[in-house]
Order: sequence, then structure tokens, then C-alpha cells
Amino acid sequence: MKTFVGIDLGSTTTKAVLMDEDERVLGRGITNSRSNYDTACRVASQEAAIDARFALFRREFGAEQGDDAQIEEFLAGLERAFRLEQFLEQLNDLECTCIEQVTGERFTEVAGGVKQALAEVFRRLREEAPAMFAPGASRKSDFFRDIAGSRYLAVAEEVARDAGLAYELLLNVYDKSIIAVENRPPSGELGEKFKRALERVVSEGGGLKGELQQPVERALDIELEETYLVGTGYGRVTLPFSKEHIRSEILCHGLGAHMMYPKTRTVLDIGGQDTKGIQVDANGIVENFQMNDRCAAGCGRYLGYIADEMNMGLHELGPLAMKSGKPARINSTCTVFAGAELRDRLALGERREDILAGLHRAIILRAMSIISRSGGIEDEFTFTGGVAKNEAAVRELKKLVHENYGEVTININPDSIYTGALGGAEFARRAAEDRLEGVEA
Repeated sequence: MKTFVGIDLGSTTTKAVLMDEDERVLGRGITNSRSNYDTACRVASQEAAIDARFALFRREFGAEQGDDAQIEEFLAGLERAFRLEQFLEQLNDLECTCIEQVTGERFTEVAGGVKQALAEVFRRLREEAPAMFAPGASRKSDFFRDIAGSRYLAVAEEVARDAGLAYELLLNVYDKSIIAVENRPPSGELGEKFKRALERVVSEGGGLKGELQQPVERALDIELEETYLVGTGYGRVTLPFSKEHIRSEILCHGLGAHMMYPKTRTVLDIGGQDTKGIQVDANGIVENFQMNDRCAAGCGRYLGYIADEMNMGLHELGPLAMKSGKPARINSTCTVFAGAELRDRLALGERREDILAGLHRAIILRAMSIISRSGGIEDEFTFTGGVAKNEAAVRELKKLVHENYGEVTININPDSIYTGALGGAEFARRAAEDRLEGVEA
């Protein structure tokens, strides 16, 4: 099966969309961008390929007679088993890398003991791993570093104490190893991991799961050929793509929004590093646009900074702001001055929810100014980017759009964070199609 990949390398997250020849999205993947765009690109692409496999599984089951609830239960178990296989693979990589770090004068007299302690730490981590991926198990994060890191630190402290070793020795080898492992994403042999996961699920599930095995095996036999790839986003210039494989964020977000909502004429995208107001025609072609200036004022990074200042999770800001009945009047959305103003207002006794509500309004006011400079809002209007998931930002946007432009259809897709990658995938599909037509001509 020919597939087309769009990758949006954002400043905070990297997204990938995998599309088939019929413009159907098969899979989506997302990961932290961190500082290594090459790794982020590979991880997001792999996550999209994994997601595509589950889409193909469901497509195969669509031709089968069976209970939907049973199929979903089976697929949920298969995903947990797959993630366990993936986790164990990276855990083995981390163990080998940690052992390689036990060199030099610092370890001369204790190298044997440290290696034995590491073996015990990873034995315990492997032993407890299945419980972390069991039905109903909760994890604060799905990123390997977050899952393995917290457990390694807890187990290593206990093992070091029992072995009479300095805990900092085990901590030191971990700190030196985890970055290297992070920069080596799980291997691309997804088929083998899926087969092991399938065996695990079937062996634990009895006859019914055995009957569901064949459709999965048929789907695994379908080759996903990466026919063409297009990169976009904040970090696109850092990747070794030739020019024909790169498109601007503006073009990709405009086309992606059009694909989600064909009647879209105005697009607002608030990402981690910038805000874009885009005007598109009936075909999703960009007619005009405006962006914020070079600083990240009023973007996702700004909200992240506010969350850090308030010792909250980024996902907690919107719900708390929604509780406000009297938003504070915020003077600036400058990230540099945000912390000082925030602390001053808290010291004066202003409620956190009122401050946050005011911050969200200030962000959207800034975005409305950018939209106005791009040509204003025409029906339909599509809001994209990570901030589109923030309910307080959405509330303020709807208010201000209504106040300034009247009744306008506002589209907000649950997958709006993938809009740029979706546009990139469609550009990839079109490029491959044009290339084929050129060869035939």
C-alpha cells in the first residue's frame, strides 16, 4: 500500500500524519520535539505507522462478523501488549547503555558491584513492567523517559542501599545513558513486535481471541510503503530534506484546515512558538496571512511559562480559568514580564482563576489583531494548534469573534494539532501524483 507522510516539526511537539492514496488518514503520531528534531521526526513517524496498523486492523474486522465491544477489548489488549514490548526493548537498551558507562577511575574498585546492582535494578523493572500495561493501569506519561526514569530512581535507591553502594553511582550512569537511549527510538521492526504482542494477547485470552487473530495477521501482511514525505513546521530546516520535500507552515496549515473543513476561509493557528492568521480560497490555497513577531508572546510557550510559574500542569490552566467570574485585566502577554506581573497580582490577593482568565483573554485579543491584519474573519473559521484544546482560550475566542464579526461558524477539530502535518501529507500525495504523471507523459 502506498502511503504519504506529513511531518510538522513544532517547537514543543512534533506531529506526523500518514495518508493513503484515497486521501484517507490512516495514522497520526506525536512526540515531544525537545532539542533533537531528527529523533522527534522518527518517533512521530513511527507512532503514525503504529496508529495506521490499528486502523488496518479495524478495517479487516469490518469484513468480519463479530461483537464490536469484543473487538475493541481485543484491540485495546493488543495495544497494551505492543506498548509493553516496546517498553521492554528500550529497557534492554537502557540497561546495556548503563553498563557501558561503568568505566573510568571512579568505578575502578566498585565496577563489579555496580554492574551487579544494575542487573538487579533492571531485573526488577522488567518484572514489574507488565503491571504498568495491565487493564486499568494508569501512567502519568507514555514517554519512555518518564515511565522508566521514575521507577529506575526508586528501585536503584533501594538496590544501592542493600548493596552498600553510593546511590549517586547508579544515578550517574542513568543520567549519562537516558539521553543516548532517547535519541535511539525503538527499532523500526514493528511487525515483529506486533506478532509478539499478538501471541501474548492470544495466550492470555482463550478461544475468542484466537478467532480474532487471523484478521490482525492479514493486516500485518500489508506493506506500508512510504512513497513520499513532506516536512513543515518550526524545525523543518534542520532536517536533511531536499527542497521539494519541504513546505511552509502557512501553506500546510491552510491546506490542512481546508481538508478538515472544506468551507474554511479563515484559519487561526496558535502553536508553541507562533500565531498565524491565514486566509484561504475555496481550494485551500493561501491568499493572505499574518504572523506574530519574533517573540513567543501569546503562544503555547507563554502558557507553558505561566503553568511553571504557578506550579501547575499546562492542561490545568484552562479548567481553572473557566471558573472565573471576573477576568483580570492583563497589561502584557510578554513572556519576559509575565512572571513578575503574575507574582505581583497574586501578592495583591487576586484570585488565580481571575488572573488566568485574563491571561487567556489577552492571548486571544493578540490573536484577533493578527487575524484582522490578515484580512479579518470570513465564514467558515477554523481554529487549529495545541491551544485550540484549551477550553478557556476557545471560550474567549468565541466571544470575541461574535462581538467583532457576528455569527460565524467556528470549527475546532479534536485532531486540530495535526492540521499542519495533514496538509504536509496531502502535499506529499500530490507531489507523488504529479511525479507519476510526469513519468507517464
